[in-house]
Amino acid sequence: MAILFRKSKYSTLSSVPPTDISAVAPHHAGLSAEPSKRKEIPEGLWEKCKKCDEMIFVKTRKDNMNVCPRCGYHYPLTAKQRIELLTDEGSFTEIDAEMVSVDTLKFTGVASYSEKLAASKAKTGLKDAVVCGKASLQGIPFALGVMDFRFLGASMGAVVGEKITRLVEFATAEKLPLVIVTASGGARMYEGMISLMQMAKTSGALEYHKEAGLPYIVIMTHPTTAGVTASFASLGDLIYAEPEALIGFAGPRVIKDTTQAHLPEGFQTAEFLLKKGLIDRIIDRKNLRQELVSTLEYFNFYANSTKETKKRSSK
Repeated sequence: MAILFRKSKYSTLSSVPPTDISAVAPHHAGLSAEPSKRKEIPEGLWEKCKKCDEMIFVKTRKDNMNVCPRCGYHYPLTAKQRIELLTDEGSFTEIDAEMVSVDTLKFTGVASYSEKLAASKAKTGLKDAVVCGKASLQGIPFALGVMDFRFLGASMGAVVGEKITRLVEFATAEKLPLVIVTASGGARMYEGMISLMQMAKTSGALEYHKEAGLPYIVIMTHPTTAGVTASFASLGDLIYAEPEALIGFAGPRVIKDTTQAHLPEGFQTAEFLLKKGLIDRIIDRKNLRQELVSTLEYFNFYANSTKETKKRSSK
């Protein structure tokens, strides 16, 4: 049988034992006997869109105002990014910047309220969930408040309610238009009843602003829910929203169990609420700055025209 397995004289196989791989494998110029290493792609360059599931380049999404370039899904913005989007460069001056929340009720759970506050401050670089101040857009001055969902879901505790109230009072005293960008999970239950009191406090301050004949513009972003929706977020003279923003009071399950009614699909989206009249307009983020400019210019023109009319009538 051995003759059947004898090497042919025309064989290209070497007589070198197969254990010597380098001798068996033919050597060609430019080729290495060692397998080539795969290039590693750095993490964080690509991501799957939360809506369309397409792979998108992270830098492209960020350069596109944090909007998916394929389907238009609006990713959240930080308070700093919102301020840069909606104000003239260098015009924003923060007020009440040093206000911080305290653990009045000594709340404990998986982690204490104090620990959660410390973690949110470290993560966001903010003192609390809203940033308030005075700014200008196209030279028109206005008061601006921006909520940041990264800080404990932008829940409304005593500090958030107080800062919003003071901002409204500042706008009233300075006779300024008021713009608030909302994004919140509602009342901050770590503070119990104190958090719920902020609903009445902010609403009361807005009534004085209204009586002074000053405009109040709300920009609802994803998500705007619960106590914030039930108070200052729903009281604007004009209410704008970003596309597909979640807007509502309670969750769908709670509403269904309470009302025992069939809930239409998408009933807590900006698009549904636009049809029902709660929202005045849905604006893509790329158009938001110009839309706000047009709105402020209109109110500014109206205010100046009213002043001129009063002057003429008094003569």
